[in-house]
Amino acid sequence: MSPELEFYSHLDEVTGGDVKLLAKWSQLALPDCLASPGPGSCDLPDLDVVEISIVTDETIAEVHGQFLDDPTPTDVITFHHGELLVSYDTAKSVAASLDHSPLEELFLYVVHGLLHLNGHLDKEKVDREEMHRLQNGIWLRICESSR
Repeated sequence: MSPELEFYSHLDEVTGGDVKLLAKWSQLALPDCLASPGPGSCDLPDLDVVEISIVTDETIAEVHGQFLDDPTPTDVITFHHGELLVSYDTAKSVAASLDHSPLEELFLYVVHGLLHLNGHLDKEKVDREEMHRLQNGIWLRICESSR
């Protein structure tokens, strides 16, 4: 059984339509994330719900400092009880230098977080490369088919 994905936008800039599209893409990505367990703790299959909150750099930096002792903004923070925080400010900044939208960048962060929940690690180079290969493949398949 797959967990339910619940999205919460804490920004006026991210509209209900954006959240709906992000939720649709994420639901399409979920089976691929579940089918690719990593070497770490695989919590994703056992979760009933994954809550995904779209926040600012300021908010994610506060949480990053509180829980990971690093008070700088980051793209995504994953909590293994089934909560993801994704930064819209970071997505907007990164997407501006790439050929896709902030929403597509946010989607990449969600996929990254879901893979973390399914045991993927990114501290060591070999693990990070495998995780990026998986997330980029999922991202490309879904975003390219939506264009």
